[in-house]
Amino acid sequence: MKTILVIGLGRFGAHIAMKLNDLNHQVMAVDTDEARVNDVLPFVTNAQIGDSTNKEFLSTLGVHNFDACIVAIGDNFQNSLETTDLLKELGARKVIARACRGVQEKFLLRNGADEVVYPEKQLAVWTAIRCTSDHILDYIELDKDYSIYEVDVPPAWNGKTVIELDIRGKYHINILGIREQGRLNMDISPDTVFHDGSSILVLGQPKDIHKCFRL
Repeated sequence: MKTILVIGLGRFGAHIAMKLNDLNHQVMAVDTDEARVNDVLPFVTNAQIGDSTNKEFLSTLGVHNFDACIVAIGDNFQNSLETTDLLKELGARKVIARACRGVQEKFLLRNGADEVVYPEKQLAVWTAIRCTSDHILDYIELDKDYSIYEVDVPPAWNGKTVIELDIRGKYHINILGIREQGRLNMDISPDTVFHDGSSILVLGQPKDIHKCFRL
């Protein structure tokens, strides 16, 4: 269990707070808007109404005690920059800041952010990849070379095993798991059998995955 400080409780920040709660982490939530703070109270350990660009207020939170501080402010970039800078000045261990445009990422990193998330861009990429084929169910980009796809099992694979198809040897793709009837099985062996109507998680270079599954 980790302790996380979430600053900015718009839709993005509120969803982060709720998901962290689902994962059983302790969350401190902060926003200038009382209504937003009240909305997340059922999902957080503690919440404060306050201005994160005010050094005196921020120092009362003990930011150095949190495992991570997430700056989820999306409607005022200046406030996001100032908050990021103050968190580092006050000894925050790890600061993750939200960017809404590409140029913002550079400024946030210069102001002390350890990591920058760009949800609009990441969601746009995910949506674009998903819509390129009816058989792509999910997509995670690991870096510029490798990604994880969840794809439908091709009908021609029905009843065949991992070793029979030799996907790794032919296409340099690793089978990570199989989802059948909504349940994910990560215990994959050479004798694992594929069934039509299931989906699989595969790791590899996108060009190899697209070639293998004719996406």
